[in-house]
Amino acid sequence: MTKVSVGVIQRNGTILLCQRKQGSRYGLKWEFPGGKLEPGETPLEGMKRELHEELSIKVNSIERMETQTAHYADGGTFEVAYCFVSDFEGEPRNNVFEQIRWVTLEELRTMDILEGNKAFVAQLSSPHL
Repeated sequence: MTKVSVGVIQRNGTILLCQRKQGSRYGLKWEFPGGKLEPGETPLEGMKRELHEELSIKVNSIERMETQTAHYADGGTFEVAYCFVSDFEGEPRNNVFEQIRWVTLEELRTMDILEGNKAFVAQLSSPHL
C-alpha cells in the first residue's frame, strides 16, 4: 500500500484545489495538494514537504488529520492522510499544476475530482471547514 499525505488548505470559507497537468496520469483531474511519503516520513512531515515543493508555502500547524484508503483499478491501493491545514505562511504559488483554485464546498462537489478523493469529499460538511 502506498502512503500519501495531502493538505486540505482552508481560507475564508474556501478550500485550495489543484488540477493535474494535461498529459499526466489522471490529467486535468482536481485534487488536494500533496503526495507520496518518503521512507521514514510521518504524514505531517510529508505533507509539509510536498506543500512547500508544490505551492511554496510553509505549514505551521494542522487542525486535525483523517485517514482513508483509496483503491484505483489501474493503480493500486493508497492510504491517504488528509491534513486540515489551519495555519500557513506565504501565498500559494502554482509550481507543478495545470492550475490552482480556491473553491467553496459547493463548487468542490461539482468538480471533476480525482477518484480517490471522492469518498472524502462526500463526507465533508461546512462545520468541518
